[in-house]
Amino acid sequence: METLSTIIGFFQTGGLFMYPILFILAVGIAIGIERYLYLTRVQTGVRKTWQQVVPLVQAKDYKGVVAATEKSDSALSKVLNYGFNRVFTSTRRDDIETAMEEGLMEVIPALEKRTHYLATFANIATLLGLLGTIIGLIQAFTAVANADPAEKANLLSASISVAMNTTAFGLIAAIPLLLMHTQLQTKTAALVDNLEMAAVKSLNMLMLGAAQNRANPRPANGAAGKPRAS
Repeated sequence: METLSTIIGFFQTGGLFMYPILFILAVGIAIGIERYLYLTRVQTGVRKTWQQVVPLVQAKDYKGVVAATEKSDSALSKVLNYGFNRVFTSTRRDDIETAMEEGLMEVIPALEKRTHYLATFANIATLLGLLGTIIGLIQAFTAVANADPAEKANLLSASISVAMNTTAFGLIAAIPLLLMHTQLQTKTAALVDNLEMAAVKSLNMLMLGAAQNRANPRPANGAAGKPRAS
């Protein structure tokens, strides 16, 4: 109870700028939680899609890959769907790779969405804290100028202490926002790397299957003919 009273007193004596800093902190935390849950869901979807698609690619069931990726809304499904749809119109590696890169260009912005706001909010919270402190100091010096000389030192020290609360709260808000920003950036980069790695692996399996088909072509009638008796 005493701790709660101390926090409330700290906030109340900080001045008007404590409220926008609190608002920025609340919005930043909401964005951070939403982004973390979204990226975790995407990561789970990528893992499930990869486990589902690998057997189909190894079996050279490319129509099955397209059908499976069309039913899923995961990030990896979009990337692979672009690539394996291109298989039916072109067998060149460059064309299929370009199609997968097109899918990545569509997916990556959704992964990075709103994360950059956290760094901006952290800077704004720090600047608002400094601005609140400066305004508080201006008001303090103005009040001390008209005070009794014997009380000036006490009034000035008390006013400065109150004014510094805004800077302290600005830093209290900025530090966790920066930490969340770093964590989300790291998680996003890892997801992008996983998507690129899965695309390359699937492309390599596709090219390996095409090479095996060229090395072991099927007979025209679909079955090997029996040797004739002499």
